[in-house]
Amino acid sequence: MENVMTNINRFPLSMRLLHWAMAALIVSMLLAGFTMIRSLEPWHLTILNAHKGFGSIAFLLVLGRVFVRVKSTVPTLPKTLSTLQRNIATASHYVLYGLMITMPASGYLMQYFAARPVDVFGHFFLPASLTADIERYALFREIHGYVASAFVIVILIHVAAALHHHFIRKDSVLKSML
Repeated sequence: MENVMTNINRFPLSMRLLHWAMAALIVSMLLAGFTMIRSLEPWHLTILNAHKGFGSIAFLLVLGRVFVRVKSTVPTLPKTLSTLQRNIATASHYVLYGLMITMPASGYLMQYFAARPVDVFGHFFLPASLTADIERYALFREIHGYVASAFVIVILIHVAAALHHHFIRKDSVLKSML
């Protein structure tokens, strides 16, 4: 992910669209997920099925996003950042990508080991194990929950860093993604 060129000041349109579409999707999915674990209302099954379908779409989108990121030329970070800050910024993006992959993968594996195929909005089904494996289901359910919590923390840090760059440092980091 090091395809960098210094003479551009904005991310390519494809990356900006994927960034903001996935941001909306991920925040919505996290809110739905946290709502589902705290409630067994009549609408729970509807939200759960939508959550599974959108999770499948999120996984496909992140694969596309990684491909676009590898092929794209992107702006460099401001030269005023120290090497440590640059390394932290780079590492945080790897963490975000890791979470974007791990979250839907753990959700699917949870359903797989519960022997529940995932219906992707009636267009196709992701297969499930023929027999349930409660221990593996429980493992991936725990992973899914921990990854969701980590995702919230990393997203808040990401947003705080973007706002810090815009309002405190007054550099072009946030503007490059708008």
